[in-house]
Amino acid sequence: MGGQALTPADPDGTDAGTDPVVSGAAPAAPGGGAAADGGGADPAAPADGAATAGMTADGRPAGSAEVPGAGMTADAGGTGTPRELTADLVAGPGGVMTDEVGVVTGELTLKTRYADGQVTLVVQYKDADEWYAVTGAAAKLADPAGLDAVHTVAVALLHRPEG
Repeated sequence: MGGQALTPADPDGTDAGTDPVVSGAAPAAPGGGAAADGGGADPAAPADGAATAGMTADGRPAGSAEVPGAGMTADAGGTGTPRELTADLVAGPGGVMTDEVGVVTGELTLKTRYADGQVTLVVQYKDADEWYAVTGAAAKLADPAGLDAVHTVAVALLHRPEG
């Protein structure tokens, strides 16, 4: 590998001389490092204007950059974050119609799922492994906070132990 000669910085953080010189090195990938223009531009920003993910070569913090996904949160209330609610129930007369196997009856577990702006209902025989999509039970749901209400209504409609 070749050596590297860097221009010292003035106390105010600007370059004191000419552009940094890198001998024997391949050009940096776009967005991969600090600016090398030495012309009064933010030395922490890449020469091509791409985001640097906060990394710098001179120890100074990088300028703020728009980085998609950088503000993600891990709570279950986010718009695209999958959420699920489950409840055990006993299907009423006629059972629950499913896409995969037709009518299922008896003791079931209902799962109300929310993901990517859509709510879906699936059922399984209690303690079984297979889940079946409830026929006609998929809809757009603009606000994920509405999942609790959808689940409550679905349980009330499907849980009919007395018939």
